[in-house]
Amino acid sequence: MRRILTTLMILLVVVVAGLSALVLLVNPNDFRDYLVRQVESRSGYQLKLDGPLRWHVWPQLSILSGRMTLTEPGASAPLVKADNMRLDVALLPLISHQLQVNQVMLKGAVIELTPNTEAVKNSKAPVAPRENTLPQAPEDRGWSFDIAKLQVADSVLVFQHEGDEQITVRDIKMQMEQDDHYLANVDFSGRVNRDQRDLNLSFSAKVNAGDYPHALTATLSQINWQLQGADLPTQGIGGQGSSVQVEWQEEQKRISFSQLQLTANDSSLGGEGSVVLGDKPQWTLNLHSDKLNLDNLLSQSNPSANSSVNQQGQSQPRQQRPVIADSANQPDYSGLRGFSAAVQLKAGQIMWRGMNFADVDVQADNQFGLLNVSGLQGKLGGGTLSLPGSLDARRDTPESSFQPKLENIQIGTLLKAFDYPINLTGKLSLDGEFSGDKIDADNFRRSWQGKAKLSLLDSRAEGLNFQQLVQQAVERSTHVKAKENLDSATRLDEFSSDLTLNNGQMSFNDIVGKSSLMTMEGKGSLDLVKEEGDMLFNVRVLDGWQGEDKLVDILKQTAIPLRVYGKWTELNYSLQVDQVLRKQLQSEARDRLKAWADKNQDSQSGKDLKKFLDKL
Repeated sequence: MRRILTTLMILLVVVVAGLSALVLLVNPNDFRDYLVRQVESRSGYQLKLDGPLRWHVWPQLSILSGRMTLTEPGASAPLVKADNMRLDVALLPLISHQLQVNQVMLKGAVIELTPNTEAVKNSKAPVAPRENTLPQAPEDRGWSFDIAKLQVADSVLVFQHEGDEQITVRDIKMQMEQDDHYLANVDFSGRVNRDQRDLNLSFSAKVNAGDYPHALTATLSQINWQLQGADLPTQGIGGQGSSVQVEWQEEQKRISFSQLQLTANDSSLGGEGSVVLGDKPQWTLNLHSDKLNLDNLLSQSNPSANSSVNQQGQSQPRQQRPVIADSANQPDYSGLRGFSAAVQLKAGQIMWRGMNFADVDVQADNQFGLLNVSGLQGKLGGGTLSLPGSLDARRDTPESSFQPKLENIQIGTLLKAFDYPINLTGKLSLDGEFSGDKIDADNFRRSWQGKAKLSLLDSRAEGLNFQQLVQQAVERSTHVKAKENLDSATRLDEFSSDLTLNNGQMSFNDIVGKSSLMTMEGKGSLDLVKEEGDMLFNVRVLDGWQGEDKLVDILKQTAIPLRVYGKWTELNYSLQVDQVLRKQLQSEARDRLKAWADKNQDSQSGKDLKKFLDKL
């Protein structure tokens, strides 16, 4: 045992002595010019090292440098700047005059992918054929050069395409290992801060750089992301992803992805797509989702959810997030002008404003500010809806136009979703066309215009029972009685009307309603902003009477004017039963007297009565 320990100690002394001799005999600054030439000959990049190079022995034999920069040929600014660079080298190759760099580590680096750091091509320089894969011959000075690993810590990436806003990725940590076949494993994490929002992103990737710079392919896995900040849900948006295939094509400046499987809160998204980078990027997306919960992805998606209740039970509006100053100065939807896109989306379930849509199919394309939604179909409850339309954002004031078509949609669901305090249920069918500027519920109430035909089946309007109102008024004026009715709602089997919307004023014409108990006709208007209305109906009650048969028959044929007006939550009404009945009785009496006069026209009394009736 003692001999083994002695042998190990001798070997340790030899290794330490060898390292010490190497550090004393080999000056790392001898590698400075060699490193610069090798980087330039292999990549064309200009490497600049500030300060002396020095050895670092423990825990890895390394060469340390001070500040360094890496610049593309002809660029006006460095592509990479770092406060410190460490080159981990292999020991045995140094003995035989070989510099094998196992890992390059950059700390405090700033990587700028901007127009200023792009290479400037020499128009007179020969162009190498794409299929040329022969290695470049380095200058032979007795040394060889190789890099297997790259590590970046506490660094910043600045990305800016020409004409676009700058994006900064901070707190970058990246570890890359590459083999002889240019297959690399990459682990990355970083944080993007933009417009008062923070995106934390991390992933692992397997990268194939065998055809770089012509092409680059990668498989992303273990994707984790979290987005928080202004104009987002309080809990933020976060999720995971896996096995996303990504490809970069240099000649076309095209990034494509496939096999996307991404989660966002309790939503999921999959599919494929691509973007061709340029002054105005061109997007193509074909996506699908089992579930998209927009209420958890979009801030303030439900107006009724943006209020709280105080101790007295009164609704109090929540404090809104601050408006980002830069975006406030931009015209609405101006971001659509900067790109073109063709989008297809199929979703099994979409939740929005508390509504649960099913089998949603969307086809849309944007041509640099002209958004055309050629198809938007889905199911809601037991009904279907279609909402094709367009948005023209090429001018400072946007112009929107949509042609909604609804069939058997529960109107109560829509009223609740958009916070209208009207207690009405029924199956709504609507076919119309509406136009305006901004696409949101508040602007629709205030500044949109349009026309539509609507109908309701099995409707129930809570608060007022038209049949009961008419019958109670008749009871007070006549001896006719009505059957007891405790229902506080107006029920109709069918209801139809022509609708016109003009800057918050919704008018109804040619109203027709029918049920087994009553019929009605009418017209009126609703003020969507003030939430008040004024409706005039002519109501005929067909059933529920008790009393004199002749008078009941008259009442069944008599339309009673009923006016309903005021705030939606505090409706008022007025009835003109006395005047109508008086006119009806006068007309009945006149008809009977005229019949008697015609029957007795030969008598003097009959002649006198006829003259009297003609004067009336």
